[in-house]
Amino acid sequence: MPVSPEMAEDLARQVRDLYEAAELSLLERLARALAADLESPLWAELKLRAVGDLRRAVEEVAAALQQDADGTIRQALTTAYERGQQAAVAELGALPIGEELAAHRTVPNASAVDRLAASAAADTRPVYARITRAVLDAFRTVITRVTAGPLLGTETRRQASQRALDQFAARGITGFVDRAGRSWDMASYAEMAVRSVTARAAIEGHTDSLQAIGVGLVIVSDSPLECPLCRPYEGEVLALDGPPGPRTVMAEHTTERGGLLRRPRPVPVHVVGTLLEARAAGLFHPNCRHSLSAYLPGVTTRPQAPPHPRGATYEDTQQQRYLERQVRAWKRRQAASLNEDARRRAGARVRQYQARIRELTDETGLPRKRQREQIDVAR
Repeated sequence: MPVSPEMAEDLARQVRDLYEAAELSLLERLARALAADLESPLWAELKLRAVGDLRRAVEEVAAALQQDADGTIRQALTTAYERGQQAAVAELGALPIGEELAAHRTVPNASAVDRLAASAAADTRPVYARITRAVLDAFRTVITRVTAGPLLGTETRRQASQRALDQFAARGITGFVDRAGRSWDMASYAEMAVRSVTARAAIEGHTDSLQAIGVGLVIVSDSPLECPLCRPYEGEVLALDGPPGPRTVMAEHTTERGGLLRRPRPVPVHVVGTLLEARAAGLFHPNCRHSLSAYLPGVTTRPQAPPHPRGATYEDTQQQRYLERQVRAWKRRQAASLNEDARRRAGARVRQYQARIRELTDETGLPRKRQREQIDVAR
């Protein structure tokens, strides 16, 4: 069977659940810390004295998160690599080389998993450094705004606290920037980083298995909802090693032999570049829906992708992603509510965005992915 980043999506979701649970726990602790003694005339002084207690509580959450996440990521990478190996065996099982591949199967490549785990650790390390500062900055900002607002007679202390908390909860714990310069909230950044590295693990498990039996070419699937980054590689052949750039190679026919010595018949194959080159250009980015299969000269044909039955577009998928982010943002605001009225208002906005998602999926035929609308219960 082909290998795809989608194959490891559930593994990245497990990690996202950890980060969302931590973020909700932090929001709830922040709300409780601000709500305590809210009616006291010494509220601001009491809050500033409580900064040390809040810092310790936040550091405990961050330490627990790092411990849980490191173990979960390591297991996710091992599982993803194994899935890639299994996909290669299933894909070639009916051919003689499939028997050879099954004989070559071993436990996941420890050095590959170690390298990918180190990459994941480097990508997620900024999360833990940022958590404590972000929460304490938000705490101090709320105190400053609240003490200024009521003095001016513009709003009550509770209203000012809720407004500032709403703004923080809507954004989430932010400040994480990827290599492309895009900003992310904490849970989305962690999921993006882990989804990328688990997808790499699945693909490497697949391609390492292919190379072990001498298969050096792969072909990219054709997706009906492709993004501009992936479009140049749809249905194209990539080399697992060799020089970059397009070229024509002479490969041995997979099943046919000819001539007096019954040698494999040579077949010309157009290669658009290497897999490494394609990935550097954006193929198999987070949320990519393309898959990779072994290319068997003389046997494999160019894949054909039927159009989406209702004509959905890539832009529709991005609109769905936007609406899902809004649902999660308003659920975070629910968690940071200081009273039942604010909690009900946030819940109403959650339902409004969920209704828009239903309308979009009904109109376009896109599958509704409810797990992307969820945030885990804080633990």
